[in-house]
Amino acid sequence: MTKVKVVFAPGSMDSFEGTQEELDALVADLQNMLANGIPADAIPVTPEEEEEMQRILDKQGKLQ
Repeated sequence: MTKVKVVFAPGSMDSFEGTQEELDALVADLQNMLANGIPADAIPVTPEEEEEMQRILDKQGKLQ
């Protein structure tokens, strides 16, 4: 099983509507969920979706 490193894009949680404690708990839950690898029922990202995400990240990087 492949280990997964959880990394969040800058600004990806800006629209989270909760307390800092709730956000911290959400992030911890996600990291714990993926600590032992990608779940068997995970849906893979298509190459097109990956390209779109990269375009968004590139655009954000240029705006900063």
